[in-house]
Amino acid sequence: MFKKQSAGNDKQAGDDQRQHGEQLLVPDLEQNMERLERFLGGGADIVCRTLTHRSFPNQRYVLFYMDGIVDGTAIGTMLLGLLEDANSQVKEEADSLYTHLMERSIAVGKIFPATAIEEVGYAMLEGSSVILVDGSLRAIIIDTTGGEGRSVEEPTSQTVVRGPKEGFTENLRTNTALVRRIIKSPKLRFDYKIVGRETRTNIAVIYLQGIAQDDVVKEVHRRIKQIEIDAILESGYIEEFIQDKAFTPFPLIQNTERPDTACASILEGQVVIMVSGTPFVLITPVTFVKFFQSSEDYYQRYDISTFLRLIRMTSFFISMLLPSLYIAITTFHQEMLPTSLLISLAAQREGVPFPALVEAFLMEITFEILREAGVRMPRIIGPAISIVGALVLGQAAVQAGLVSAAMVIVVSFTAIASFVIPAVNMGIAARLIRFVLMILAGSFGLFGIMSGLMVLLAHLCGLRSFGKPYLLPFSPLIVSNLKDTFIRVPWWAMRKRPIGMASNQIPNQNRIGGGKRPDPDQEGA
Repeated sequence: MFKKQSAGNDKQAGDDQRQHGEQLLVPDLEQNMERLERFLGGGADIVCRTLTHRSFPNQRYVLFYMDGIVDGTAIGTMLLGLLEDANSQVKEEADSLYTHLMERSIAVGKIFPATAIEEVGYAMLEGSSVILVDGSLRAIIIDTTGGEGRSVEEPTSQTVVRGPKEGFTENLRTNTALVRRIIKSPKLRFDYKIVGRETRTNIAVIYLQGIAQDDVVKEVHRRIKQIEIDAILESGYIEEFIQDKAFTPFPLIQNTERPDTACASILEGQVVIMVSGTPFVLITPVTFVKFFQSSEDYYQRYDISTFLRLIRMTSFFISMLLPSLYIAITTFHQEMLPTSLLISLAAQREGVPFPALVEAFLMEITFEILREAGVRMPRIIGPAISIVGALVLGQAAVQAGLVSAAMVIVVSFTAIASFVIPAVNMGIAARLIRFVLMILAGSFGLFGIMSGLMVLLAHLCGLRSFGKPYLLPFSPLIVSNLKDTFIRVPWWAMRKRPIGMASNQIPNQNRIGGGKRPDPDQEGA
């Protein structure tokens, strides 16, 4: 983002630039052009158009832009306007060419003055056009950012049956516009930053002023400001730099490519971080239960949404615990099984040469390899290879006596359960914890599993996301926030924003059919 400087501040701006070693523009146009081309390193994509004006025959001006990253329509409109203006007569003889162009000739996009070669060069690298005027110590920067890009499409990683079908793109301006279309509030704030010494990636910090907590917003700005790196290619770079704790399997920052999810978080008092070049935006601070909620939960009936959330939480525990429970029971606690089931499992494992722990590790690692292969293969053959590979390998392994049929069922059901979790990074956390619990189960049985879960719970209680407890609203317990956790009460019963996230707890004042719902607190809701 370029800040407009008034004429009275030009001297101060020039002094600041000299202190930073920047090359200031000089009156000689040829020298400015040579220095700019040297700064940019030349290249066939740099377009240069030299123009003259009828009223200023002794002054030339040059239009610079980089082909491919500018809006072609805006460039064409601007060139047409400049050519028409070049043949016109300026009545005010006292006007300089720079002032005339700055104030009267350019009607496309935003325009900003610049006084340094570096500022002009970085503006061109971001997609702006630049006009250098002979005899002037200032250049004109025109915002013509554009070029080819992916259009707004349906999200691929977070699909829903009912709800908006728009998804974020790699273009930062498009993404901010998608948020603007949903939240039409004057309190919506966009704070722009540039991170990365070489890539100079644009980042937008979005929040609702008066709703988001000031200390959280300041902390987000502080952590982003401290980032020192050459390149930011995706929002994952920012996530690793600003998260509270690095050594944890649990995600401390949520990511989404859905505008409705991002806007809902902003309305609840959270802060959204957008990074140019990626459709995945970051949401912070975040709690553990947020990763089991889908945007579709708020478009379906509350009873259906509650049922689906309970299914997701059950699937999370199945994905994390099922193989370890099977190992512990079949190895140490056979008395817990019914006699008929115990005899069936013993018959299946009669020819298996490995203990249950090794058997489970072989199947789990095999399935992880198949999962990764299905993701990396071409889309046309990927699903076929992964499905056929799983069926053939599983059946062949049972027939060869390497694993039991029960183990194939356990591993398959565990893998299916991991896909139920809406957040991919939380599903990966369950997969990582699963292997640790399997080792504990194979070594100490149920005692090892319970010990591991106790350590895991203590770890969760100690986690923070930008200073907010990760297990909020369970630890510390906030009863009013329980209305939208693993259950979801009807919309008319959720009358306030979550305590602990938003600084403003004004009731929503929801109305249905022109009448106000009864106060749920009086009805025991």
